[in-house]
Amino acid sequence: MPNSKSAKKRVRRVEKQTLTNKSRKNKYRTLIKEIRKFVQMKKKKEAQALLPKVNSQLMRVAKNGTISSKKASRLISRVTLQINKL
Repeated sequence: MPNSKSAKKRVRRVEKQTLTNKSRKNKYRTLIKEIRKFVQMKKKKEAQALLPKVNSQLMRVAKNGTISSKKASRLISRVTLQINKL
């Protein structure tokens, strides 16, 4: 339990940040699941059409610090390789 005024403010701020981060993570995870579904069904055109949106979303999330830029790059690379293998 926070005792000082600043600690109480910090708790409120962290709760708000947690909700924002969960929302951002959910968006990029959903897109990655979608693109992997297209890859699994061997729908290359649909996957390629969705790829720029995935890249944009991942870089946006990385820029805000929700995930690291290295993780975003790694995910983009892996998804792109899967699409190119089709």
